[in-house]
Amino acid sequence: MRLKSRTFATLAALAASFQIAAAAPAKSSAAPGSGKESKTLRIGYQKYGTLILLKTQESLEKTLAEKGWKVEWKLFQSGPVLLEALNAGSLDFGTTGEAPPIFAQAAGAPIRYVGFEPPSAEGEAILVPKDSPLKSVSDLKGKKVALNKGSNVHYLLVKALEKAGVAYKDVQTIFLSPPDGRAAFERGSVDAWVIWDPFLGAAQAQLGARTLADGTGLVSNTQFYFASEAFADSHPQLVRDVLAAVADADRTALKRPAEAASLLAPEVGLSAAVLEPLVKRLGLGVEIINDAAIAEQQKIADAFHALGLIPKKLSVKEAQWLPAPEVAAEVREFPERFGE
Repeated sequence: MRLKSRTFATLAALAASFQIAAAAPAKSSAAPGSGKESKTLRIGYQKYGTLILLKTQESLEKTLAEKGWKVEWKLFQSGPVLLEALNAGSLDFGTTGEAPPIFAQAAGAPIRYVGFEPPSAEGEAILVPKDSPLKSVSDLKGKKVALNKGSNVHYLLVKALEKAGVAYKDVQTIFLSPPDGRAAFERGSVDAWVIWDPFLGAAQAQLGARTLADGTGLVSNTQFYFASEAFADSHPQLVRDVLAAVADADRTALKRPAEAASLLAPEVGLSAAVLEPLVKRLGLGVEIINDAAIAEQQKIADAFHALGLIPKKLSVKEAQWLPAPEVAAEVREFPERFGE
């Protein structure tokens, strides 16, 4: 089944928002030629995942302090907004899922893919209330579905509907942030909610929400790490240091998920008991960005172009970080250290 261009039409506004932001020059704290460097690394994170675990451990601050750098953490509700901030020069480093960077790059945002985590397809899903009569994705026809616009779960919904043979236009999409989506889901003002962890796990544990479909067999739900072009080009060794710290945080979560859940609990606002199984389904084991990961992103970009969402064919590889061989070699050692 070939989707019409309007399948993703509601995502087009995201590209427009990046185009507006791109009109202003970036003001990265690490931009070369600025005369005086602020020596502050600004990291954008979301309310879950390895970066928030890294923040709680405060290990990166100790490492970078020895080099004269401070770390400033900035919280974002979703990937699209985080990348807008990076594009506008308010961030140096951050993480999002697969879909947001496609629109960002298409709009000219100066981003660099620097690393990625393994896929975590079970970390996002289409939920319905526990007593809902809906039994399958095909039952969503004519129903109200809440989701965060332009995020990975938007792409999940489209792929799930495509597989079920339901036209995207036959579903009433209601664009809501995760907190508003949860409220609408609880009130019963929507029939389904497409969401990611930890909001997903919380709804399953606290509300008994049922899963119509998760990303398995549909999407990868890969998390990518990004740096601004100016920061990556000027400070490749610092990017290496951040990825090394991410690798250490990943190892903690892999080997001691209960400990990781306890560290995350106060930041996320959920109990360690609820978070521990979610930690276990995270994609963990950061790697330097490589050609295979970029090729997967290219498939998504090509699909968006075919649907008319981006104006011209995009070369994702142009946004790939290509550090000096010695830096790249150091980063490639990280996965091997997970066997320690």
